[in-house]
Amino acid sequence: MKLTNKGRYAVMAMADLASNAKDGPISLAEISLRQNISLAYLEQIFLKLKSNKLVKSSRGAAGGYILEKPASEIRLSNIIYAVDEEVKTLNCKKNSKRGCNNKSTKCITHNLWDQLDQHINGFFEKVKLQDLTKAVEK
Repeated sequence: MKLTNKGRYAVMAMADLASNAKDGPISLAEISLRQNISLAYLEQIFLKLKSNKLVKSSRGAAGGYILEKPASEIRLSNIIYAVDEEVKTLNCKKNSKRGCNNKSTKCITHNLWDQLDQHINGFFEKVKLQDLTKAVEK
């Protein structure tokens, strides 16, 4: 199980955006410098975040990105799913008749990994973007 860089960077960039929201629109170049994330990679990520209505952009000299809705309404799961990430601990499809090892039965540890999957995804559902910005302020 692994959350890829795309998911991690999306959360980092959104936390940066939320933390600096008072400064108005934030350029991807600023986020890139502060978070040490490739500008080209951020552009790809923000296309997905924008199409999922998590951010909106403005053009011009003072342009950049702002949150589409308050940080208190954006869950980490919204960000992760927006960039096509999925935290998955099972090797099989949950509702498949085929088991984890491509056999007719589920593996002996299936329920363990299923519970972990539910726990992790439940955690990302509970934590909001605002929670990350509070941690930075302390």
